[in-house]
Amino acid sequence: MNRELIVNVTSTEINIALCEDRKLVELGKEMAQTGFAVGDIYLGKVRKIMPGLNAAFVNIGHERDAFIHYQDLGTHFPSLDKIVASHAPGKRGVRLETMKLDAGLERDGKISSLLQVGQTVMVQISKEAISTKGPRLTCDISLAGRNIVLVPFSSKVFLSQKIRSNEDKKRLKRVAAGVLPKNFGVIIRTAAVNATDLDVEQDILAAVEKWKKTCQQIRRHQAPSLLMGEMNRANTIIRDNLDGSFSQICVDDEGMFNEIRNYIRSVDPEKEKIVKLYRGSVPIFDNFDISRQIKSLFARYVSLKRGAYLIIESTEAMNVIDVNSGNRTKADDNQEQTVLEVNLAAAAEIARQLRLRDLGGIVIIDFIDMHKAHSRQLLFDEMTRLMATDKAKHTILPLTKFGLMQITRQRIRPVAVQDIQDVCPTCGGTGKIEPTVLLDRKIENQISLLVQDHGRRYIRLVTSPYVEAFLNKGLWSLRRRWMARYGVWLSVRADQSVGMVDVKYLDREGNDLLAIEPAGKSRRRKR
Repeated sequence: MNRELIVNVTSTEINIALCEDRKLVELGKEMAQTGFAVGDIYLGKVRKIMPGLNAAFVNIGHERDAFIHYQDLGTHFPSLDKIVASHAPGKRGVRLETMKLDAGLERDGKISSLLQVGQTVMVQISKEAISTKGPRLTCDISLAGRNIVLVPFSSKVFLSQKIRSNEDKKRLKRVAAGVLPKNFGVIIRTAAVNATDLDVEQDILAAVEKWKKTCQQIRRHQAPSLLMGEMNRANTIIRDNLDGSFSQICVDDEGMFNEIRNYIRSVDPEKEKIVKLYRGSVPIFDNFDISRQIKSLFARYVSLKRGAYLIIESTEAMNVIDVNSGNRTKADDNQEQTVLEVNLAAAAEIARQLRLRDLGGIVIIDFIDMHKAHSRQLLFDEMTRLMATDKAKHTILPLTKFGLMQITRQRIRPVAVQDIQDVCPTCGGTGKIEPTVLLDRKIENQISLLVQDHGRRYIRLVTSPYVEAFLNKGLWSLRRRWMARYGVWLSVRADQSVGMVDVKYLDREGNDLLAIEPAGKSRRRKR
């Protein structure tokens, strides 16, 4: 698979596009100088305890307080709390390598017994702020490297489940055990299989040194403050994906270009040449045909080959995808094989769209019905294979008897492209308005009500320019006919901000007559 990373840098944000075989599969956005990325470690201050939720809100400097649940404190929170307290200004500080770890937390404990309002805690962002929710925190600290993930307060060596070879498992366990200090554990990542023993050792030692520097920062800062920041998102993607399939990393900013090149030079000097500085006159996303693909993020309709298409609908709690064959099946005799081909093509596009749009929660896919159990199993296996490259946690269930596939997928980052569409103020999102042929009758009925039932002798109509032209058209216009018929002075004024078929009824002072005298409440004069 040919992978390309395209980085577009502006004064306010960094846009990162990950392409596989020239197709956009991931789109990330990092706002300039905002921080709060997954993996950042902060010194926070407890703002509020929520006993009912068994959770707390912590101030880390974000506009919204971050959230942490009791189960996110981690097994060794008492030991972490002891280290934070020992590194307060004026204290010597306890080293993790030499300390005795406290007993682990109970699974059903209460957060109020561990945290108090105003307490200083070391926390790590596990999930970025999304929509109206603040960041999600954890006290189970981990430090990621290219080949390993360091886990303080542990003594175990874990291996990625994707490492199959027993020889590789033994080698990597031996290397890690030989260099790990006391009270430090490690998770060996899949990338370590192709790394040398020296690379794995250096990764572990670098992560241990990063931990020590993070602890030293505690005495130099007051909560809330950043203790250790993850690298920017571009370098994070490179760290997690850099392998032989990366053909190029193209950047349109010289500063970011140097930063990425220096990072790759430090971890894999042989791949330094794949980093390229883009100097073209055409915007970098237009040059690589990314801008056109980004527009598909807004589309409800996604076309496939030979007339098939997807319809994607999203709600707050669920995403629904409908697979349609279009007119394809009409031209083929083998219906079962044709339907299977359409479903397989749809599965490939759906797997891409889930990553591209970062759809989270429950995803229901309505595939075209297939009668053979073999075909349904083949589709399930193909979707499982396609989703294997998705780093978000997900679960795929086999097709039901109705042809529905259920997928749950975790969303851990804010949406890269916000929906910029508003609900139509005229139709309210229904797509339907009152028939224009009845508009003049509706206006006349309202004038009759205001004159005969409420005794009005002056009415100012505020309408769209189209309606204003319609009411004033001709020598004997509708406005003049209504004035003669009801004995009222009518003034019609055009306003661009008024909806196409909306009408306002005002008095001389500009007050809304319908608000003053609602329909149905007569105010007849006494005779």
